[in-house]
Amino acid sequence: MNAIEYIKGLEDKIDPAVTEGLETRFHFILSGDGGGDLTVEVNDGTVDVKDGLEGEPKCVVKTKASTFEKLLKKEINPMMAVMTGKVKISNQSELLKYAKVFGLM
Repeated sequence: MNAIEYIKGLEDKIDPAVTEGLETRFHFILSGDGGGDLTVEVNDGTVDVKDGLEGEPKCVVKTKASTFEKLLKKEINPMMAVMTGKVKISNQSELLKYAKVFGLM
């Protein structure tokens, strides 16, 4: 599964009970082969993934699609990827709140 497929699949993977009462918006900017821009919105039990960058995000995640795929496969350490600049996160505390929900931890 590539990075885009994974993110688009969040709508079906996340239990609505887990996101009940939560609200946020993420922009994922994945460069390189298999990349693209996606918006992930969590709104009181629903998760919507849209192509492109829509609205004002609480967090922006920028990386290569290939790096994101390595993170998913646990081939690289997420903390090291951030510290070395392979992954750029505009609001780390927001991502940490949702990393488990999104299956990134």
